[in-house]
Amino acid sequence: MDLLTVLTGISERVGDLATALLVGLLIGVIFGFAAQRSAFCLRSAAVEFARRRAGRAMAIWLLTFSTAMVWVQGAQMAGLFRPDTARIMSVTGSWSGAIIGGLVFGIGMVMARGCSGRLLVLAGTGNLRTVTAGMVFALTAQMTLSGALSPLRQSLAGIWVTPGGRNVNLLDAAGLPQRAGLVIGLIFAVVAIWLAVRARTGARVLIWACGAGFAVALGWVLTYALSQVAFDPVTVTSATFAGPSAQVAMAVLTTDAGLSFDIGLIPGVFIGAFLGALAGRELRFEGYRDAPQMLRSMGGGALMGFGGMLAGGCAIGAGLTGTSVFNATLWLAAVMFFVGAWIGDRIFDRSAAEAEAPVQVQH
Repeated sequence: MDLLTVLTGISERVGDLATALLVGLLIGVIFGFAAQRSAFCLRSAAVEFARRRAGRAMAIWLLTFSTAMVWVQGAQMAGLFRPDTARIMSVTGSWSGAIIGGLVFGIGMVMARGCSGRLLVLAGTGNLRTVTAGMVFALTAQMTLSGALSPLRQSLAGIWVTPGGRNVNLLDAAGLPQRAGLVIGLIFAVVAIWLAVRARTGARVLIWACGAGFAVALGWVLTYALSQVAFDPVTVTSATFAGPSAQVAMAVLTTDAGLSFDIGLIPGVFIGAFLGALAGRELRFEGYRDAPQMLRSMGGGALMGFGGMLAGGCAIGAGLTGTSVFNATLWLAAVMFFVGAWIGDRIFDRSAAEAEAPVQVQH
């Protein structure tokens, strides 16, 4: 029984949009579990990079990044997925949004001490700090999408956009063959493994890091397959947290939100992270130690909510999902996340004592 037959059968029983929600839930659980077990975090990787100490956190992030790219490019070559059908490729991209939003997001994740993906994963383990920052992130994302901050987002994004009403595929723009994407992904994977060996990162952690990247590729393949058999329009997408967080916030506050992949994704990540923490005996409640820490964390969540929506994607949506299909503006956004993290680290964290201490992945 092939994939299309399975999805058709499920859609006939529960409906196309409910099937999309179930796919989102599945991808979320896989990603959340793997991200929790691997301690995946873009913030930690970016700060290591900024301090010229690329080690464990950078190896984990880079392996997740490269795994997503290798699997997605392999799926494309096998005919299981077409990037040109993806939502993020069929809309106008914003170079200015990627630059400004990426910088803002990078600073915000340093302030919040975790990228948007890490906040959601830690929330599933009982970390009340990240629950608070995550709620601010989601509400700010919604305000940026269609609320009070929407005019500012549109103004900044409109400064410099991609031509033709579509985004740009980096491989096509560079005149590279399709297989070049797979080769690039494999090169990044080799670098990641080299860093992991140097940092003495355990094989189990690396396997889970690969699992998080695989979840991104699986999301692309399943939503593409569902779009081929569904009667109702189904968006071809994969893991991203800024837009879906805003949609889930509206779904909680109103009765207008419909069923979709995005609505299933966020609770799926929470459930997966909870199960991962349960398996690793890492469930515990944690809170803020003082008001300044709380204000900094909430401020970081707000900056990530605005920056992620302006950039067109968050640490996951741009840094993994967008880069895996070589979306040009999201590659630029991912680079700016690192630049913003460097700026944020210089402003908030680089005391002489901290400069001598290794970067710690938040648990």
